[in-house]
Amino acid sequence: MTNFTKFDAADYLDDETTIAEYLTAALEDDDPDVFLMALRTVARARGMAQLAKDTGLGRESLYKALSPGAKPRYDTMMRIIKALGIRLHAEAA
Repeated sequence: MTNFTKFDAADYLDDETTIAEYLTAALEDDDPDVFLMALRTVARARGMAQLAKDTGLGRESLYKALSPGAKPRYDTMMRIIKALGIRLHAEAA
């Protein structure tokens, strides 16, 4: 019997280029929960406690905002994105 360890993408999100590619792939999905979960994974990789401090949000509020089905406010998302040191941009389809 083969034993596998549980895969956690957060273990591999260790530089800005990888994080940007990961989030870009998540944005390509039509389901908004995919992006929220990807952003949550990036937040875990960077440290949820530090992110809460950098955004001025409580940890519980941060987890809630990045949960599937959440409808976070625009300003909350921008605070999270800015604190993570990433930038989103639009391009023509």
